[in-house]
Amino acid sequence: MIKADDGRYYLYATGPNGPSLFSSDNLLDGWEYEGICLDMTGQKNCWAPCVIRMDGRYYMYYSSRDLDSEDEHGHTMRVAVADSPHGPFRMVKKLMPPFSIDPHVVVNGSGIYHFYCQNIYEAERVGTYIYCDRMTDPLTMEGRPVCVVRPTLDEEIYMRNRFKEGEDWHTVEGAFYFHVGQTHFLMFSGANHTNPTYFIGYCVAHGPEDADLRTLDWKKYPDENTYAPLLCNTDWIEGMGHNSVIFDGGKCYIVYHGRDMGDAALSEDARSARIDEMIIDGDVLKVEITR
Repeated sequence: MIKADDGRYYLYATGPNGPSLFSSDNLLDGWEYEGICLDMTGQKNCWAPCVIRMDGRYYMYYSSRDLDSEDEHGHTMRVAVADSPHGPFRMVKKLMPPFSIDPHVVVNGSGIYHFYCQNIYEAERVGTYIYCDRMTDPLTMEGRPVCVVRPTLDEEIYMRNRFKEGEDWHTVEGAFYFHVGQTHFLMFSGANHTNPTYFIGYCVAHGPEDADLRTLDWKKYPDENTYAPLLCNTDWIEGMGHNSVIFDGGKCYIVYHGRDMGDAALSEDARSARIDEMIIDGDVLKVEITR
């Protein structure tokens, strides 16, 4: 979700035929569906679009598969450009080879930084990890990525014995960065949205506001060995993950996907967008989920 220069809010969502766009003049209500906002010629299965305004234009970072790809790990990071938050966005470049997903691009005083996910097959906990690289311009990766979040918990297991007997696949994904002064937060989702342990967690670091985000000492909260989700399944909602954060009217809000327990109208893979106020207390984030 972003708030554009026109004062309107825009929400971009994953979609099989391209990213769905919703917009509203009010953060908490009045959302209208605007349709697919990206030209998906030659592509399919758009995941996790991230939109940011730079140099007077809107850049959409996302992953998709080539139309003829049958590889479930064929997702490739791409960038599309438009003159308006409404689009239409048109793909201009592939940024990196597959498997690369879940972009989150931010700008600070030292440059443009791109958080994204890649698979690691040789590690104590194999799976999907979060990396950060600097960009030399909105269309070019510097090519010096650093791993900033890695799986450390059994609760982050995506699937047991996924590709090899006796080797469980772990996942941390869906990075979202923001800072309050010199306190930096990097949020992420862990496990599989259909698993009971699926959750939103976060890392904390401290440093200058214009720090190279690759060099910060990111630490999971409260530590790498403790399962302490900011959001996870409740008695009435499940599958909460892949969030963004927006500041509005002096408050901070977390926007995320989830599904009501037992909602027969939603398939197992379908989720809806939700928003709740998030309290920032030093290094600690707190969310009280509304029904």
